[in-house]
Amino acid sequence: MFKHFPILAAVSLLITSHTTLAAPTALTPHTAEYEVYYGSIELGRARYILEAPEGNLFKYRFDSDVGLLMLSDQRHIRSEFTLEGTDHLVPMRYSVERTGTGPGFREQAAFAKGQNVVHSRYKGERAKFPYDTELFDPLMVQLQFRLDMQADKETLHYSMVKEGEVDDYAFKIVGKERVNIDSGSYQTIKFEVIRDSKKRQTFFWMAPDLGYLPIRLSHFEKGSKQLDIKLLNYRFEPQNNTEQALVNEPAKNTQG
Repeated sequence: MFKHFPILAAVSLLITSHTTLAAPTALTPHTAEYEVYYGSIELGRARYILEAPEGNLFKYRFDSDVGLLMLSDQRHIRSEFTLEGTDHLVPMRYSVERTGTGPGFREQAAFAKGQNVVHSRYKGERAKFPYDTELFDPLMVQLQFRLDMQADKETLHYSMVKEGEVDDYAFKIVGKERVNIDSGSYQTIKFEVIRDSKKRQTFFWMAPDLGYLPIRLSHFEKGSKQLDIKLLNYRFEPQNNTEQALVNEPAKNTQG
């Protein structure tokens, strides 16, 4: 269900304390929770957590628990990476554990940049890939995408080690759009995943004022909406003891 570029979406209200909270970036520690729908049927929830870095080591995690009737799917994804310069992320370790209806599986990848090799293991199958170009894992690439948007980069093309292969993904900006969901109304930029065929289309919306936090994602198969993901709530961690940021569920929006 989350095989395609797992950027999951929807957003809520940011309430600050008496001091002014610094504008968040993609690397500001935060938690974001989303509701996942199949058409109009709610399947469950998903959550992203970016922890405060330990020196230059960042840890990003994704957990989901969705189901329909007797079917269930739980996923736990972890990514560790470092920051090179001001806006370039370097992957180190990546892991996926899937349980639920049907066969479960695990995926692991270790990025040995000094040795110019990536070690991958997917469903018990081992593989090696040359690390002689820019590579990402499917989780932390979302943060790299957000950093690139904040830096006004025009090329949105990424290669990632995923399911025992190296896959290429490219994106284009569709335009600015105000998104109205249950948790609020937000000014966003709309993106589309570039594909050769229109039989499958994926759109997602991100809020520049929130460090390009994903607000919503919609996936279509042959023109019919299959997956709709909306942000339920989020929290940016305070930058010091005098700053706080909280999000309520549900919330009234005060953005212009």
